[in-house]
Amino acid sequence: MSELNSSFSIKKWSENDRPREKLIAKGKNSLSDSELMAILIGSGNREESAVALSKRILASVDHKINTLGALSIKQLTKFKGIGEAKAITIIAGLELGRRRKKEEVEIKPKITSSKDAFALLQPIIGDLDHEEFWVLFLNNANKVLYKRQISIGGKTGTLVDARIVFRAALESGATAIILAHNHPSGKLSPSQSDKDLTKKLKTGGASLDINVLDHLIITEKTYFSFADEAMI
Repeated sequence: MSELNSSFSIKKWSENDRPREKLIAKGKNSLSDSELMAILIGSGNREESAVALSKRILASVDHKINTLGALSIKQLTKFKGIGEAKAITIIAGLELGRRRKKEEVEIKPKITSSKDAFALLQPIIGDLDHEEFWVLFLNNANKVLYKRQISIGGKTGTLVDARIVFRAALESGATAIILAHNHPSGKLSPSQSDKDLTKKLKTGGASLDINVLDHLIITEKTYFSFADEAMI
């Protein structure tokens, strides 16, 4: 009986039918609600696959995710193939989605000038005694999707891997980025390595349709903007 049940595990499906592999190959947006849910539960029961079971559960709530999220462990475990552990996984996954949605409605800061970017980043890196390289990831309305530390260095420099920058941009759906790092010395003039890095990332971004809008050098009190100085 256990062997029969295992045949409905996702691992046993043909590669074209595996939602996990589909997510990796085609991205999360390519999956249906039932396929996403199948990834959470992992396997179905003796009569139906994880996707088929997920479809049946979704049908019971008229395919409304909010209604599904309101179901209790007791209600979910009434479906054959859904034990307490799977019910908890479903509830936890939907709760994370709810919290993410709540964050998305928060107002995202919009960058209209180098001053806006400085105001956002100065409290983070302005008074550090070592260099850090950060990137602001923006949507096509120049609103900040999120900010990320790319690297940490010493008092006189930090190394930056362009692959990390653009991988993060692609994963977040950013269409533009703003580069920034601090100078603990208080010196605002960009070094030759700062100029070379800016040019490298600007060129790399162009090939990916990701616009590098600016590169800020930030100190405790003020900043230097490549864009304001027509150097980008």
